Amino acid sequence: MYWLELAGETDAFAAREAATAATGVDLLAPGIARTGGIDAAHVRRLAYTRAAHEAVARTDADVDAAAAALRAASLDRSGSVAVRARDVRATSGVSTETAERELGGVLVDRGFDVDLDDPDHVLRALFAAGPRAEHDAVAGADGGDADCCALGWVAAEAARDFAPNPTDRPFFQPGSMAPADARAYANLAGAAPGRTLLDPMCGTGGLPLEAGLVGADAVACDAQAKMVRGARENFREYLATPGTDDAPDWHVARGDATALPVADDAVDGVAFDAPYGRQSKIARHELADLVAGALAEAARVAPRAVLVADRDWRAPAREAGWTVDAAFERRVHRSLTRHVLVLRRGDAAGSGGVPTGISAERE
Repeated sequence: MYWLELAGETDAFAAREAATAATGVDLLAPGIARTGGIDAAHVRRLAYTRAAHEAVARTDADVDAAAAALRAASLDRSGSVAVRARDVRATSGVSTETAERELGGVLVDRGFDVDLDDPDHVLRALFAAGPRAEHDAVAGADGGDADCCALGWVAAEAARDFAPNPTDRPFFQPGSMAPADARAYANLAGAAPGRTLLDPMCGTGGLPLEAGLVGADAVACDAQAKMVRGARENFREYLATPGTDDAPDWHVARGDATALPVADDAVDGVAFDAPYGRQSKIARHELADLVAGALAEAARVAPRAVLVADRDWRAPAREAGWTVDAAFERRVHRSLTRHVLVLRRGDAAGSGGVPTGISAERE
């Protein structure tokens, strides 16, 4: 068993992304989830998980209770150790300095040497209290109150190796998506080494760029020649040249999202950020026709998809043959809330845990 240390402000969304790298993700408390197994390499690629920790004990969010649990726990480690405590989102009121001192003392009593600079093992103590997130697509997200200390050995930490902020890239346009969000959406669509992700409305290329950075082959299309040129410029800057040193392939083409130049079932996942604005008109399409057509094409070429938009497109998604596995509302700023749909084609396996082809084994 592992504890997941979540990031961001939306635990249900973070847990859903974590489920692409772990099995049976269950929210325990603010910023903390439990899982039966992890793919450590995939955990390192996550956007909204800080780390995964091999479980040692779980108790109330209280230093004395945590120390007692550590005294009683089976510790299958040798070598030097360090303790790192965290009051998750300042919810528990626990003094992390006191927690580290007390828990470190327990480890010394049990024969470990403490090395704060270069330990062989790091024991993480996560203290959290308050209501769990509420969401019907995430186990444990029931809105109930929680009070928890999760003790675990650090097993895998997220690299957070995103592309630079959009304003720092060679090609930029206002409204470009933050790299962490693009990474999360790419992960939810199944991006991973050996897989191919398609963005049929790529804009500056942020979503497929993050897919490429986690090792997936990336295919990007856009109706505007300017965006195609700009996305290529960004890919050349941050992704290796296709065909060199086992680097993932990437392709950028001009194309209509409602009539993709892609064969049936040619890719493993689709992710796209639909245009915003109720009066939007793109090329020859009205917005509703564009999104509906893009959803239909996505269902033709891939078994899973993630749609990001400024409104809820569940009805058109279902009409296009998709099953809605999860729907999230993510506030960006005062005037924009992103609606995120995690979609599965009717003939595809459920996506509540690790996607097919990704292992979920202990390190």
